[in-house]
Amino acid sequence: MTATTLPRHARIWARVQPGDFLDDYAIATPLTPREALDLALRSPAWAQALLRLRDAVVRPFGLKTAADDARTGFPVEYESDEELIVGMDDCHLDFRITVLKSGGTVHIATWVHRNNALGWAYLALITPFHRLILRSALRRIAAAR
Repeated sequence: MTATTLPRHARIWARVQPGDFLDDYAIATPLTPREALDLALRSPAWAQALLRLRDAVVRPFGLKTAADDARTGFPVEYESDEELIVGMDDCHLDFRITVLKSGGTVHIATWVHRNNALGWAYLALITPFHRLILRSALRRIAAAR
């Protein structure tokens, strides 16, 4: 798994504005974008505990919680054989996860557009946890080869 730059043909680039957050990790795998995303979203117990803590902290601010996501899932914005984009908008930020298959490599990228000061603060706070959870997801994808 490697931190890299998302290929320019990824559809998510149409959303990216100056100052937006966009990270990308790539891993060699025969999995489809849907298979890779399904594995990535299977969080281990420690990540689920972090998510419950996050929900308890953000609920008073009126932000969407994992319970809200569980009812609707991450809405699919786009899906093809090569790319899958899921995500949602909230008052503080808009985010999408894109999974792009390019050759024998799957790219998993997270795009975030911060809508206000709360979005900036929120992203700064959760970025270290985002990276831990993403690395864990990439290990699950690697193990599925």
